[in-house]
Amino acid sequence: MPADPRPTLLLTRPQPGAERFAKLMKGWRSVISPVLRIAPVDHDGDILAAAQGLVFTSAHAVASAGPGRGRPALCVGAQTARQARDAGFDVTEGGGTADSLLPLIKGASVPLIHPHGRHLARMLPVPGVVVYDQQAVDLSEEARGLLMGKAPVILPIFSPRTALVLAQHAADARAPLWVVAISDAALGNWSGPARHAITAERPDAHGMRDAILRLWASEQS
Repeated sequence: MPADPRPTLLLTRPQPGAERFAKLMKGWRSVISPVLRIAPVDHDGDILAAAQGLVFTSAHAVASAGPGRGRPALCVGAQTARQARDAGFDVTEGGGTADSLLPLIKGASVPLIHPHGRHLARMLPVPGVVVYDQQAVDLSEEARGLLMGKAPVILPIFSPRTALVLAQHAADARAPLWVVAISDAALGNWSGPARHAITAERPDAHGMRDAILRLWASEQS
């Protein structure tokens, strides 16, 4: 059987998200090596438990707010919305970006609080509480080997924070890097080398998959 000609995917988001995306890209070789570790941050949980409504821009923040109890929650995208529904919130889903939440926030009927990570890509016009940190971690030996090899490597980038951290790891990469970013903000934070650098048309996992498939198809034409 001939070798698979497709580039390897280097998946660097936190483990559960990386594993979900690897399954979505079935048939493609993937190496998972998170560059961020989600670590809880001490905060006043009573504030979130008493909040009349929440804004979630990451699924990592949902557990910090306690049981949903039918409270309204504005969620940035599908994965975050699923987490919030499972926790018992009455969910309104945005369009995948923080900006898409702005009209929902403006039209909210109750006061809102935004639990979020220490590194925030977009400030929202509601009170915020830092509930977790996105701590940088080193790439695995296998991942570093990919970056120093000769074969192309696809780097799906799911957040501006990931772009900043991963660009430092990839600064001296020898492999041709195909950077596929979930948003213009994420791509704007990329300072490493890139043979290709594109943004997905939709800011979600399926949009990222489609962008990778289009990029691969264009290389074959």
